[in-house]
Amino acid sequence: MPGQQHEVTFRFLAQPTDVNFGGKVHGGMAMKWIDQAGYACAVGWSGAYCVTASVSGIQFVAPILIGDLVVVRARIIHTGRSSMHLGVDVMARDLRSGEQRLATSCVMVFVALDSPDGRPTPVPAWEPRSEEDRRSQAYAKQLMELSKAMERQVTSLRAPPELVSGG
Repeated sequence: MPGQQHEVTFRFLAQPTDVNFGGKVHGGMAMKWIDQAGYACAVGWSGAYCVTASVSGIQFVAPILIGDLVVVRARIIHTGRSSMHLGVDVMARDLRSGEQRLATSCVMVFVALDSPDGRPTPVPAWEPRSEEDRRSQAYAKQLMELSKAMERQVTSLRAPPELVSGG
């Protein structure tokens, strides 16, 4: 039922096939896990097919090693008309020592689509319930403004079409 599931947690062990030559999980593998958890959370909230629109502020803070218990937590932190902003954290735990560390974090934006024609479709509104929720929502809104400012800057730096085509 849409508007009910605002958080998803995936748990699994980092395997030898997930790591690079240095013995640490590939950044691309962590990004795949992030996208999968984000998708599951967005679909769970919206009840619709969703696509990734953006990933902002991705930070690779600490390595994930073979055998670490990996916990990927995606949660809704802001909604628009058809968009959902998700905070995603990837934690790694050494099962022998019990030491847990933040490995990666980011904010993702998904857009819900109406399957028959692929147009954006409305999503249920999400309301913050705690102080942490309010801080996360404020951060999502701040990232939205930064993203819009970057888009304006890129647009203003683009060469006019007549210069690009040589004519």
